[in-house]
Amino acid sequence: MAWAMDGVRERELVRLVREDCGSCHGLTLKGGLGPPLLPETLQDKPEQYVVLTILHGHPGTPMPPWSPFMNETEAAWIASRLKAGFPDR
Repeated sequence: MAWAMDGVRERELVRLVREDCGSCHGLTLKGGLGPPLLPETLQDKPEQYVVLTILHGHPGTPMPPWSPFMNETEAAWIASRLKAGFPDR
């Protein structure tokens, strides 16, 4: 599903994923402390699972909840883009 996002907020979310998520998942999202966030590694995960993981994290792991920083629509946009191949900018 494609989510329309304001250009400014889109750039903010791309930066958040590349820098904040990238600090654990690798700056190229190929993995690090956290697993890779590439289309081929997310293909078997339903998009809603990825959205909920972004918003609520995984208790007992280093994956924090990001709901204080974004709403569900923004998390869905990120999930959709991760599953399709995340933009560079």
